[in-house]
Amino acid sequence: MVSRRTFLAGSGAVAAGGLGWFQTGSAAAAGQAGQASGQVGSGLVSAATESGGRRLLPSFARPKHLHYGDVTKLSGGDQTLLTTLQGVVNRSRPELYFSFSTMDNDGVDARWLRDSGVPSTRYADPLDLVAKYKRRIRGAILHDPEVPDSLNVATTLAGLENAVVADAAQAKAHGLRVVKDLRGMFDDDRVKTYRWQLTNLFPRCSHQLLAGLPPTMVVQTENVNWREIARETRQIRDESNRGTFTLDVSPALGQDVVYVRFQDSFGNDGWGPSVLSVSAKANGTTIATFAPGTPEEAPYLFDGLNSSIGASGNRFSDGGGYFIYQFTPPAGTTSLTVTVEMWNQYLVTATDTAPTRIEPFPYFRDYVVATRSLVSWLPPNGPTGDLLREHFAKVGPTTPYAGWFANDVAGEWSGVDLAAQGGSEVLPADFYMNGTVHSGVVAPISDKVRKFTPVKPQKKIYVTLTFGEGDNVQYCQRHMRDLWDDPRRGDAPANWTVSPLLADIGPGILSHYQRTATKNDLLVCGPSGAGYTYPGAWPADQLDAYLELSGTYVRRTGMDLVYAYNHRVDDEWVPFSEAIGRAYAKHTPIRGIIQSWEKGDLLVRRGGLPVIGNFSAPGKAAEYKAALDEHTKAWTGDAPLFIAGGVNAWSWTPTDVAELAELLTAPYELVLGNVFFDALNKVL
Repeated sequence: MVSRRTFLAGSGAVAAGGLGWFQTGSAAAAGQAGQASGQVGSGLVSAATESGGRRLLPSFARPKHLHYGDVTKLSGGDQTLLTTLQGVVNRSRPELYFSFSTMDNDGVDARWLRDSGVPSTRYADPLDLVAKYKRRIRGAILHDPEVPDSLNVATTLAGLENAVVADAAQAKAHGLRVVKDLRGMFDDDRVKTYRWQLTNLFPRCSHQLLAGLPPTMVVQTENVNWREIARETRQIRDESNRGTFTLDVSPALGQDVVYVRFQDSFGNDGWGPSVLSVSAKANGTTIATFAPGTPEEAPYLFDGLNSSIGASGNRFSDGGGYFIYQFTPPAGTTSLTVTVEMWNQYLVTATDTAPTRIEPFPYFRDYVVATRSLVSWLPPNGPTGDLLREHFAKVGPTTPYAGWFANDVAGEWSGVDLAAQGGSEVLPADFYMNGTVHSGVVAPISDKVRKFTPVKPQKKIYVTLTFGEGDNVQYCQRHMRDLWDDPRRGDAPANWTVSPLLADIGPGILSHYQRTATKNDLLVCGPSGAGYTYPGAWPADQLDAYLELSGTYVRRTGMDLVYAYNHRVDDEWVPFSEAIGRAYAKHTPIRGIIQSWEKGDLLVRRGGLPVIGNFSAPGKAAEYKAALDEHTKAWTGDAPLFIAGGVNAWSWTPTDVAELAELLTAPYELVLGNVFFDALNKVL
């Protein structure tokens, strides 16, 4: 499967049926009381009730003029300095904006800035903005480079103390007074570090949201020469090529360390390499032997952030992901071999140049600092998961957890499940940039449900295609914008999942998609409502609160379909219960549910609502069509058949959808989700 975290023009016609618009984005947000004293409530931007119902996420004042710069060439440390400065400055009114995709090639940040209509001034060197706004901050919180998690503690303190996050060298270079020096305060005990923060800082924080951000990130080294060692040239997904392979990586010998990378030889279908055992020999002598996921692996796993451990104990990585092992052969080694048991679509390459480096993770910190939120990074299993559970217990039901979880796919499943058990929905936002600006932009949001022409169900196979990932607001901000700008968008019907919480944290983004949608684009609510969650994992006495909240947001944004998950039992996804269906029917104005992580066979009513399983297929158009033919081969043609097809947003584009549509001749009929569920309701 492809990780949801793998990544990071049409007619422009307004949707048929008329639009009812209201302005969203806080033109007079709370929290403009001048410089904050560090106490909760002083200058803090608060969630508020507005037209259309409750606002879940804090908003900011409408920006009047923005100072911006391209930070793509800066280190993660300098980006962190600027994003925490941005949080303090933008708390009262947004004035700082940064581009994380170069402004010179019309990157997404440039497009959103242009679309906002806010006047702006560009700085060739964005670090000049530190001097410009130095008087607006109290100084710097120094994190400890030897203890990565101290960066998150420093971020929490920066919000409370109106300071920036810096290391000692940065503070000296910019002449910043040291407000708090965290060096030497913490050690490698992550639980102890974040427990100290929960005890000592949480009482001072805003409790409107919890944040989860990695303290560091892996940055690619430039100009690395990778040598190909082995490649599977067939699209194999069934382990039929499983075997033990001895790979000669001697051509990569040169420097002290050799790095061996495993990635997907077919990055568009989600069946990358699986490795079950590894050993290495230098001049015939064993220098390493280990199994993935064990303590013995740790010294050799250079980069496993984009991989996961499977049920068999195998390490795998799909799509655009990879994992890298490092080996240090003795001086004078002339022969280095690596023996692995592996299968599926592998591409193995090697180099003697360190391919990545570790830097501070800067993203979304402006929003965390501006809202004075507590930020941590606690993997959701084991002792760290127990502490994360305590975090959820300290906030009220439906308090959002914004950011993400460690350990890729496994971390997603267990993290979202843990949050749901604690009564919190998840806002995937760890790569959401300039949140303090986007949440303040005033833009028209339609609350009118899209009108359509119903069809009388005939003896056809009705197919509706849905781009996933829309609960992920950074996807909506970044990758979806690139997909949306595909010139073939609108050539074929497609549903686009988006987060209704964009009405708070990115009204200009949501408004753009509403206003530029063609007649063949339908925005639907991403999993599983107002924030990503598994409804079946919620405490029974709190689920109604989440679905009431979801009802508020789908009404505010005119959505009447939801793409949803439920929860897992014994590693299997469980269909929605009758009780959950009734709760959706009672609290949300939806006409149906597409349930994800299903094989396309589910078709039931729950609470009177049709629930249909999501059908997914690997490959692009021709392979997808072949999978549809195989899936529907038992259809007799005596009655309509309905297929809710999933579209992989990380590997498909509207051009791919248009190519598939050309293949879906009779008896197939491709329709939008509203037409699909209207017809389904008539026959189910």
